[in-house]
Amino acid sequence: MSTTGNSEELDGCELGTMSYWNDTYTAEIANFNETGDVGEIWFGEDSMIRVIQWVCRNESIVANDPIIDIGCGNGMTLLELAREGFRNLTGIDYSKPAIDLAMSVTNDEFPDITYEVLDIVVDKVTKYVEMFKIVHDKGTYDAISLNPEDSKAKRLSYIDKIGQILRSDGLFVITSCNWTESELCEHFKTTFVLKELIPTPQFKFGGGVGNVVTSVVFQKIPT
Repeated sequence: MSTTGNSEELDGCELGTMSYWNDTYTAEIANFNETGDVGEIWFGEDSMIRVIQWVCRNESIVANDPIIDIGCGNGMTLLELAREGFRNLTGIDYSKPAIDLAMSVTNDEFPDITYEVLDIVVDKVTKYVEMFKIVHDKGTYDAISLNPEDSKAKRLSYIDKIGQILRSDGLFVITSCNWTESELCEHFKTTFVLKELIPTPQFKFGGGVGNVVTSVVFQKIPT
């Protein structure tokens, strides 16, 4: 959960490893094939719906604007965006089983959604440079931050790649349960500036107020 704090590195754990996600999505593929259950929606369905509603309300975003979901998992965010009429959708994930699941979940209804196995931290993004009006991340930056091996270097690479693929007029929408608004602004300050917050549920503890998750909208700093 996200509370006030500093921006020191998080303790690494299995949630930051590819092997964990490969195993998770391999199991979810088997479950989907057997029962039709699409699997877990990271941070819950409410977090996904809040972002989709924000996109739909934003008059600067039109149906054919290119949107990419970073760490798309089971593809449910893209599926719901497609149901709202958005047509230029891409999902990437470094876990091949995640991409396989996403394609199984969405392709019957929306076969035009583009998927690619791609590690945003280490792979080249040349073909995506300045392509996307909306770059969306729900939990991927958190997972990168939990990598047991040099998470700071991986975070910095991620930030650089997001800056590369976002258009100059684009918006970067990120939802985190590990970092606060102020921490995210500090992390991304060399490339992005805060545009707005998407309201999320709050809690009170010990006289302080925090958020279960934080959803932040950034825009690129003009170069």
